[in-house]
Amino acid sequence: MVQSQFNLIVYLPSHMTDSLDTMTTPDQSAILHLELADEAATSKIAAQLAQVFMSGVVYLVGGLGAGKTTFTRAWLHAKGHIGAVKSPTYTLVEPYQIQGQPVFHFDLYRLNDPFELELMGIRDYFDDHNALLLVEWPQKGEPVIPPADLQITLRIADDEMTRLLTIEAFSPIGIAALADLNSDISQDYTGSEALE
Repeated sequence: MVQSQFNLIVYLPSHMTDSLDTMTTPDQSAILHLELADEAATSKIAAQLAQVFMSGVVYLVGGLGAGKTTFTRAWLHAKGHIGAVKSPTYTLVEPYQIQGQPVFHFDLYRLNDPFELELMGIRDYFDDHNALLLVEWPQKGEPVIPPADLQITLRIADDEMTRLLTIEAFSPIGIAALADLNSDISQDYTGSEALE
């Protein structure tokens, strides 16, 4: 049995945690860095994040094969979705209704011009404040898509198995979710350390 392992580096505003050394960034954002040993670790952190971040805008950033769709699949299953979660590469958006909440998974990889999003009525998706919006390849939708509450960046490590995960929070709800996630991780994984 493969044991999942996290190596943790956290920067949170001091008012968000009292058990860790912290660093406040000038814009009051928060950053969490993790090394995810395998796909199981990636799925576990996505499931934990699904429990603390209920609605808002999440950017998923990373190269092809970095694990953005795997992360999304685990997140949606943790929220209660049963069934397949496919990447909406050709349709641009895959809508879900999970326990009464609208969830929209966007993949903008094939988008030629961000203003194509206006033609598909993108603003209608983002106007629902109860919705969870997961956006892969968000840079292709700028400046049309709204800013993220959270940005999840996945990179493939040199061993090609490990994923380097960075989660950045840019809003009060994002920072609160990241603080809650950090608390969950700190309780679950002994040996994790916060670094200044």
